[in-house]
Amino acid sequence: MTKRWSFPPHLTFLAALGGVVLLGVVDYATGYELGFFIFYFVPIAAAAWRLGARMGSAVALVSAGVWLAADWGAGHRYSHPSLAVWDAGIRLVAFLSIAVAVAKIQALLGKERQSAEELREALRQVKTLTGLLPICAACKKIRNDEGYWQEIERYLAEHTGAQFTHGLCQECAQKFLREAGLGPKRAEPGAELPG
Repeated sequence: MTKRWSFPPHLTFLAALGGVVLLGVVDYATGYELGFFIFYFVPIAAAAWRLGARMGSAVALVSAGVWLAADWGAGHRYSHPSLAVWDAGIRLVAFLSIAVAVAKIQALLGKERQSAEELREALRQVKTLTGLLPICAACKKIRNDEGYWQEIERYLAEHTGAQFTHGLCQECAQKFLREAGLGPKRAEPGAELPG
């Protein structure tokens, strides 16, 4: 995975604040009739993406204050002071929403990247067998790529990473007991193993 170049966290925060101040100056210089409200989203989103919701929210708070100062300084007089507070509050909510949403998206993308890497690693470890496998009809050995016959357990362990335990199925256990003279002489349907 390639490492991307980025600012150190403190420089990212300072750059975001510098962007907010620059927008405030442009907002002030153009007057209150020309709105730059949406452009404040850029430094807020950059801070939230790189530094998380807390620092993005700090930039959002500063942005709301800078917007209010630029709006007031540009000569926008409200019929009542509470309307200025209302406008600033609405912008603050919008700014905070952007900060939280962008930080959440970044966190989810980080988790998705981690899950994808874990999946790639798991797929690298999975070994599968494909094609035709020559197997002896009598002893069940498999002929490997070099032409040698080897036990099925060993072949599968080498080619798939599977591990084996051994046991006897009901039919083989009855056959074994009959051959050892410990079981019924002939196989009867439904015959149980002794003990």
